[in-house]
Parts: sequence; C-alpha cells; structure tokens
Amino acid sequence: MNGISVVINTYNAERHLKRVLDSVKGFDEIVVCDMESTDATVDIARRHGCKVITFEKGGHNIVEPARQFAIDNASFPWVLVVDADETVTPQLQSYLYRIIKTGTCPDGIAIPRKNYFMGCFMHSSYPDHVLRFFRKEATTWPKVIHASPEVRGRVERIPQDHRELAIEHLANDSVSTILRKIDTYSFYELQRRRDKGYGTAALLMSPPFRFFKAYVLKKGFLDGIPGFIHAVLDGIYQFVVLAKLIEERRNQAR
Repeated sequence: MNGISVVINTYNAERHLKRVLDSVKGFDEIVVCDMESTDATVDIARRHGCKVITFEKGGHNIVEPARQFAIDNASFPWVLVVDADETVTPQLQSYLYRIIKTGTCPDGIAIPRKNYFMGCFMHSSYPDHVLRFFRKEATTWPKVIHASPEVRGRVERIPQDHRELAIEHLANDSVSTILRKIDTYSFYELQRRRDKGYGTAALLMSPPFRFFKAYVLKKGFLDGIPGFIHAVLDGIYQFVVLAKLIEERRNQAR
C-alpha cells in the first residue's frame, strides 16, 4: 500500500471548506479532524465522503494540539496536511503520486504557498515553504504554535519557480482579522521564546528589521500599498511578541 491521506484540521471552517475538499478529492483518503465546530463544517465534510473524527476543543484556540491526533488517524503511509483555507492544484497532486512511486521520495517535502492580502498576491510571502507532505511513520507534530512537523529522515523543498505546485492560501485576511490574530498568536508564541533573553535592544531593532525584510529584501514593494501595509503588520507582530515577553518578565520580577 503506497497511498496518500489528506489531513485537514477544522473549527468553524465552512467558509472555504467545499472549495478545499473539491481540490483534494482525487487523493486516497480525506481525514477531517474537527474541533467541535458549531457551523456546517462537519455536514460539508460528510457530504464529501470524508472520514470525520473529533478532537475536543477544550480551551484550545490554536490547531497544533490536534495535529498529531489527526495524523495518527490517517490510513495511508503518506500524509498531506492541508489547512481548511488552502487548496491543492492538480499539478501538485500528480507530482506527489509520481514521486512516491519512484522509490527515492524524501521522507518529507516542503511545498511553496501563495498568500494574498487585499486581493493581491504577496511577493513578500512567497515561497513561504511549508512542510506538509511526509511519511506518516517518520513524523511527529509538536503542540506548539507555528511549529513545523519533525521528520526523521531526508527533507527536500519544491523549488519556488514551480508555482504550479504551490498550495493556494485562500484566507486573504482583513486588517482587523490580522490584528486579532496578532494578539492571539503572540500570546501562544511566548512559550517558544521565553528562554531567548530578548531585551530592549531586540524591541528597538527586531520589528524594523522584520518590516525591512518583508518590504525590501522579500520585495513587498512590488505589491504597492497592500505590500507596505502587510510589511508594517509583520513588524507589529514582532513588536507585540517582544513587548509581551518583556511585560511578563517585569511582572514576574515584582
């Protein structure tokens, strides 16, 4: 058996889910791991013939605690993880089946991803490689926010010039949505960065460099005003994370 399971974690994901499921219908299995959605997510998944499993949401506001549970419930030796707001091209599907038949497939493959903001493709966010395809038995997914799966073995990247193989990110978040995510994600980011020893110098230098990297080095300037705004928000995210770390440290010192 040399098939591929697509694994999708969901919570109130009805907005894009039909389009996502239509894009992966040619794979051997689609596993939808739902965190007790209150909208039509589960109904949509069942109508598409998915294998639906439930992970209790509890107090979790991020998906990572459910990732490994979802992967463990996949039936096939190869797993492609797709978010509930991402689509897969037919070219990527053909590529993955072709490479697992070669006998020389790496244990993990990082796939480029196209991101959008204000309706524009973001040059500064491409190729945004995400490690989403891997051998199930060789992989563990940490429960920390923004963690990548840990693959025991060889990992390769699809070259960024193969845009036809890129995952399409449908989110196209508004400024308000991004600001809400900054507050939520920065809170969970603290546990990853507590031991880094960031101080005032990092607070002053790191956010401007984050903006410079996004806007200049990664060519966000090609995206006009949306590119400028997106780069500023990227810097704000870094500033908020560092500010919360310093605040936490000062509170503990009192």
